[in-house]
Amino acid sequence: MNLIEITEKKYNVYIDLAYAKKDNFTGKKIYLQNKCFIHRDALPKLLAAISIAQSIGYKFKIFDAYRPIEAQNILWDFCPDKNFITPPYIGSPHSRGIAIDLTLVKNNIELDMGTSFDYLYKESHHGYIKISKIAQKNRVILLGIMTAAGWDYYENEWWHYQLHNSKSWPLISKEECKIGVINEKK
Repeated sequence: MNLIEITEKKYNVYIDLAYAKKDNFTGKKIYLQNKCFIHRDALPKLLAAISIAQSIGYKFKIFDAYRPIEAQNILWDFCPDKNFITPPYIGSPHSRGIAIDLTLVKNNIELDMGTSFDYLYKESHHGYIKISKIAQKNRVILLGIMTAAGWDYYENEWWHYQLHNSKSWPLISKEECKIGVINEKK
């Protein structure tokens, strides 16, 4: 299997998967467990980002990483807006295991980024300046850490980072990953 589990203890990050609970933009629990996975090809860049963040006093809080195709379908059905949700027929970088959604934490406090995770409006875009100066600064720090570690970013979401040439990796379904992450209940 090409997916590696990212745990809080082993990688010194916080794991708070948005879709492992009902407190997300769909109002539904989509994942069975708060278990975070990433493609093995993305792991070196995640480790580099963790190292850079820690060297300047930050820690990551991960909201999402690998997302089964079936979960992507649920998100698309709820919000069919290609500016925020990749259409299932294209294939999300999350469903390839090479994307991660995260924020910064300092002294056990999540930093102000101007919007919450999965806020599906223009205020979440990189470069949006009608937010506080502190939030702008925090977004730039996150962007700097992630791009210095080799990640690409998605213009419409301050929290989303992915490997370059994301379509080079195949999609991974729940059957292929065999980790039972999708909640089948409607």
